[in-house]
Amino acid sequence: MLFQPSFLFDVGFQLSYLALFFILWLQPLLAQLWVPQNKVTNYFWEILTVSFAAQIGAFPLSIYYFHQFPGLFFVTNLVVIPFLSIIMVLGVIVMILAAFDVAPLFLSKALEWSIFILNKIINAIASLEQFIIQDIPFNSYLLWSVYLLIIATVIWFKKPSFNRLSLAMIAILIVQFSYFLTHWTIQNQKEFVIFHSKKNTLITERNGENSTLFANDSLLKTANENKTLNAYLIGNFSYLQSTEKLQNTLYFKGKKILILDSLGVYPKNTKPDIVVLTQSPKINMDRLFQNLKPQIVVADASNYRTYISLWKATCLKNKIPFHATGEKGYYKLD
Repeated sequence: MLFQPSFLFDVGFQLSYLALFFILWLQPLLAQLWVPQNKVTNYFWEILTVSFAAQIGAFPLSIYYFHQFPGLFFVTNLVVIPFLSIIMVLGVIVMILAAFDVAPLFLSKALEWSIFILNKIINAIASLEQFIIQDIPFNSYLLWSVYLLIIATVIWFKKPSFNRLSLAMIAILIVQFSYFLTHWTIQNQKEFVIFHSKKNTLITERNGENSTLFANDSLLKTANENKTLNAYLIGNFSYLQSTEKLQNTLYFKGKKILILDSLGVYPKNTKPDIVVLTQSPKINMDRLFQNLKPQIVVADASNYRTYISLWKATCLKNKIPFHATGEKGYYKLD
């Protein structure tokens, strides 16, 4: 942190240190719940408590960033931690011997095969996608309120008292308030979004939790697999209600949106508020401005970059705002 303060904003740094903090803070408390007499049982119980402590600390942040939760994390740790102990011991021995150029081949091979087997086990467990809870909507309000609830509950659990129980109850109310506030905010939102989707035109209109996708036939067939669309839906606690083939004219909150595709054909008597350029239409922009007089021009990622540069220059000359999704990201009306 002294030499790289930017690590504070690194996802791996945040998850690692949160997991470590909760292992040191929460694991001793979990370990006291049951003290097995058998040493082997006690060893695996400690692994389980470490796993649960780390997961409790990291899961809100993990869901916030990745919107999924691994249901088999405890199984993975029961296998990985014993293997990891062997690998670390072998690794240190091999490195020390290698520094003196006396590392025997069988030790190097043992280290190599240990890592190989560990990776195979992790890959096998990770391939069981039915145990991964995916597409969990989660925002910053829920993130902070859930952490407040976890911390308040652990504080009460360490030393029960009425005041600490009251704090935990208040934390539960805050989580509920955050949840209902999020849904109330989403329900009262309406927005029209033109995404930056490489070589494709991807447009959505969202009314509360209900979203409508406008795209070409090829994209409509694979809409459920589109990562950009799924990330948008999860981030906005919404779902895809319907899909429609991309039309030349759309309307949103009284604004007329004209979409020009590769044909570059448009009616001269229309007066759109927004012109969306897709699929690199070959048009004379000066003539278009004379006929249509739009308030803004938007170019998505389905256009050639050379065309976008020419359109941008023409818009600048005519003092008309220009939005290229490749430069400024998605375009949104709300």
